Amino acid sequence: MKIAVIGQSLFGQEVYCHLRKEGHEVVGVFTVPDKDGKADPLGLEAEKDGVPVFKFPHWRVKGQALPDVVAKYQALGAELNVLPFCSQFIPMEVISAPRHGSIIYHPSLLPRHRGASAINWTLIHGDKKGGFTIFWADDGLDTGDLLLQKECEILPDDTVSTLYNRFLFPEGIKGMVQAVRLIAEGKAPRLPQPEEGATYEGIQKKETAKINWEQPAEAIHNWIRGNDKVPGAWTEACGQKLTFFNSTLNTEGLVPEGEDLPILGAHRPGVVTKAGLILFGNDDRMLLVKNIQLEDGKMIPASHFFKGADSNALELTEEELVMAEAVRSAWKRILPSVLEVEDSTDFFKSGAASVDVVRLVEEVKELCDGLELENEDVYMATTFGDFVQLLVRKLRGDDKDSECIIDYVEKTVNKLTLQMPYQLFIGGMFVDAEGAKTYETINPTDGTVICQVSLAQVSDVDKAVAAAKDAFENGLWGKISARDRGRLLYRLADLMEQHQEELATIEALDAGAVYTLALKTHVGMSIQTFRYFAGWCDKIQGSTIPINHARPNRNLTLTRKEPIGVCGIIIPWNYPLMMLSWKTAACLAAGNTVVIKPAQVTPLTALKFAELTLKAGIPKGVVNILLGSGSLVGQRLSDHPDVRKIGFTGSTEVGKHIMKSCALSNLKKVSLELGGKSPLIIFADCDLSKAVQMGMSSVFFNKGENCIAAGRLFVEDSIHDQFVQKVVEEVRKMKIGNPLDRDTNHGPQNHEAHLRKLVEYCQHGVDEGATLVCGGRQVPRPGFFFEPTIFTDVEDHMSIAKEESFGPVMIISRFADGDVDTVLSRANATEFGLASGIFTRDINKALYVSDKLEAGTVFVNTYNKTDVAAPFGGFKQSGFGKDLGEAALNEYLRVKTVTFEY
Repeated sequence: MKIAVIGQSLFGQEVYCHLRKEGHEVVGVFTVPDKDGKADPLGLEAEKDGVPVFKFPHWRVKGQALPDVVAKYQALGAELNVLPFCSQFIPMEVISAPRHGSIIYHPSLLPRHRGASAINWTLIHGDKKGGFTIFWADDGLDTGDLLLQKECEILPDDTVSTLYNRFLFPEGIKGMVQAVRLIAEGKAPRLPQPEEGATYEGIQKKETAKINWEQPAEAIHNWIRGNDKVPGAWTEACGQKLTFFNSTLNTEGLVPEGEDLPILGAHRPGVVTKAGLILFGNDDRMLLVKNIQLEDGKMIPASHFFKGADSNALELTEEELVMAEAVRSAWKRILPSVLEVEDSTDFFKSGAASVDVVRLVEEVKELCDGLELENEDVYMATTFGDFVQLLVRKLRGDDKDSECIIDYVEKTVNKLTLQMPYQLFIGGMFVDAEGAKTYETINPTDGTVICQVSLAQVSDVDKAVAAAKDAFENGLWGKISARDRGRLLYRLADLMEQHQEELATIEALDAGAVYTLALKTHVGMSIQTFRYFAGWCDKIQGSTIPINHARPNRNLTLTRKEPIGVCGIIIPWNYPLMMLSWKTAACLAAGNTVVIKPAQVTPLTALKFAELTLKAGIPKGVVNILLGSGSLVGQRLSDHPDVRKIGFTGSTEVGKHIMKSCALSNLKKVSLELGGKSPLIIFADCDLSKAVQMGMSSVFFNKGENCIAAGRLFVEDSIHDQFVQKVVEEVRKMKIGNPLDRDTNHGPQNHEAHLRKLVEYCQHGVDEGATLVCGGRQVPRPGFFFEPTIFTDVEDHMSIAKEESFGPVMIISRFADGDVDTVLSRANATEFGLASGIFTRDINKALYVSDKLEAGTVFVNTYNKTDVAAPFGGFKQSGFGKDLGEAALNEYLRVKTVTFEY
């Protein structure tokens, strides 16, 4: 059928894509105007396909349809209007125009919950069943005849987000496609809506989301979850507006013991406990809230509400006061120069050394019934008053922070139940983005949505940088020894190893990485990287330098290598976890704190990594992770005055922009690993079998999504044809398939936009006259699969000889027998210089060519052989600075010179 799609959002985009896959002709897309320069996803997708897109701000004025708008619509000749999600009022002149009329998606079981906030009200009313309706549009408000309905169970703790993500979004897309199919087959019913049981509720807004406390606990719970995450149910307490999230009625075993929180209008005060905030309905039943958003927008675990306030100081019992005096005597013994130990007495400012820390820990063990402290406890509570408070909390058993609240998306994949965080990670907590903004992350194997993840805003960047700055300047991270820092990184590496199958599965799911490769390289090398740099922590040292003395006095000059401070790390999508590890491990080993921005299309392993940092005991605020766009999050990190270093891996174009931003903001230190077009020269005297094997790997490793991939192969004329024949044979043996299948060699490309670029890239090669030997096309199956491709007869002037494909495309050029200098000149005739390779049995030739190649890495009779101990980085427009090896540490250190005179 000829279909007009009228609507917006990612839901609309998915419906549009599925209708086209079904073979329908979408004659036009009508969506909302661009907002702040950003187009709606539905319109963007249609524009890519060459489908006419209209962005009318209004369809009617003062109740009358706009004639020119209606005329533009009618000119398309649509046979059916499909409205998957539409916020505009469409006039009946358009609704009734097509032969088959118009169908609309509504996220409730009509006639219940007519109106714009149907999902919210489904939960607010405590419905046990929910679902969606596809109905025939009429001139009423959600009153048209029913075409199709699907229902689902409402779980006790469902929120708007969980219900939408679990059922309404994925099943709603299928439902819209099924409805259109029924219309096309002439089988679509028209069932009048019953008026019995019909309800209509208005749009739920922040000002109307205030909690009414004169109702039972279950009703209050339903109100909170029905407004979670948007607009957020709120109340007034402690002189500010508090918004509650993550409510549950599952309070079995909870005892309302803690600090009272008086709430205006509530039947009785709430109680802040280690489990969260306990609230009460007017029936005296309890509900538990796990997260609170303060009036300033900060989201905190509810259990932390009173932390940091004056009321946090404990009142000691008589027994505890006796214990405190015994500890005071221990301080006097350790600090003989102090006449009187008062609450404000600082252990270290009074002359204590590290050996005294050990002594104090042992003294406490004897005085306090075997209570075991960590050395770090003394460093974090340095005054006597704070130290006693710490001891009392430990003795009472309430010293530990409440367990970090993590909301997971769960999926059973690869015989594992994956638990994947999906929120931003700021200051040691998983939190929603400002405004609860989210976006979808896509499985490249089949193009389906994995889950919604938080979409960071500028305010979130500022919060993350502030958390990292506080952790660097005031937190434990800067106070513990370098050796203890290394111990934490070793522990993190061990945890990554324990979770390696889970991490590799997430890489396969989110990035399309072949599982076996992900296990060995994506995850395996990440673990090795953290272990390598953990070993460097206590070996970062300066030097003493002999200088001219200021006679008759003498001088001593020494250098110190110090951490820089807050670092921003922006990583690409081809090796999500490994690229994070290459930079983050060196950054943390040097003693910095970090804000990490993963690639927008591959966020999930970074979030799992964040969870593991908590389990490893990395102090809060040391690692922060923000998901979102480079143009917003990456730009703000580059501009932020409190960020002192940016490490970036990505395109040369973006790298130049980052470098400029870093210079104009506060002259940040920058390291850049950018684009490449790595030459691989295969001489006739090589081991041909090995050259074929390694040549395949140099191009097709990780689906060609490899920064050092051989972008161009130069093959000596006398073996050229034989080499081509052999690589074609090998390519035909490759199995393209699901990356989780153990026998798959070649998985999907990382994301759809990249797949399309590869198709265009290969078409350019054909248009320019290169010979396409095999491949060059998308694989005809769901997902983003691209055939391994080989081009020959590639001449130096062609675009595919100059530009990086970043995909499974082998570019082969001949060179004359024995003409070493000419092929060297051709290999170096590029602005890139990331890597290069040579295959030859002649050691003299190998040494000569490796000397002349202008690249940061030269492989001889091998390829892709990187190691955590070997520095990695490019020349020319492939960037500067190094990852891996000792050299990487220098990217995250500053050298201070100190001169004494005596």
